[in-house]
Amino acid sequence: MVKLLWFSDLHFTSTGTQFGYDPRARLGALIDYVARIHSDADLCVISGDMVDEPSAQNYQELAQRLQGLGVRYLPMTGNHDARDAFSSALPLPPNVQSGFIQYAVTIDGLRLICLDTLTENSGNGSFCTARRDWLAAELARDTQTPTLVFCHHPPLALGYPMLDPSRIDRGKELIDLLAAAPNVRQLLFGHVHRHMQGVTQGLPFASIRAVLYQAPPPVPAWDWEGFTPAHDAPEIGVLSFADDILRLQFEPFCDAETGFTAQK
Repeated sequence: MVKLLWFSDLHFTSTGTQFGYDPRARLGALIDYVARIHSDADLCVISGDMVDEPSAQNYQELAQRLQGLGVRYLPMTGNHDARDAFSSALPLPPNVQSGFIQYAVTIDGLRLICLDTLTENSGNGSFCTARRDWLAAELARDTQTPTLVFCHHPPLALGYPMLDPSRIDRGKELIDLLAAAPNVRQLLFGHVHRHMQGVTQGLPFASIRAVLYQAPPPVPAWDWEGFTPAHDAPEIGVLSFADDILRLQFEPFCDAETGFTAQK
């Protein structure tokens, strides 16, 4: 059996809080939970927004703290990341696509494809021709091994008016590629700071709550000017694959109060 842990949107900073949430306390709670409950995991996937501000200091301190996981991890870019500082501080596989941070890893008969949807200096997701061609070649290279695909931005509208505009700009092309691949089992992404599951063109997809803070549901309506996070507990995804069955469970790793101080 392969056991994977999936989490997203750490928004780590070495000092300060965001909307009253302390990213160091939240990361510490996550690491403690993994050590207590899931130290037998084979791998962790972190689907982007590793830091909130892409400084060398933030990445270096994050890398030091993530050593406490005790489990190998695959870091991915999100819209808050910067490729140069990211790749200078965080461990990456040797087969990373030149110019981007996307790669494929196979572990015990399960392939993980981690995509780079970062548009530098923008919150929006992108999937340019170079990244599309890399993915098409990787999918064509192996049409047998069961495959999970991870990215940061969603490639489709999810019904979140404040978040949908930042989805991947050529998301339909990405979905078409994945839906046509006979061995792609699931698409998983972060960015929206909410838990959602669905199916498009026969392709199952899921998003996950953030490590740091959560977005409110779309109703009642809200906007960025008056944004206040939903005070919900963060979660990790626990994926297991055995006997050709993929299972995905979501677990809160701490309560909503951990690392939170109400703003005055």
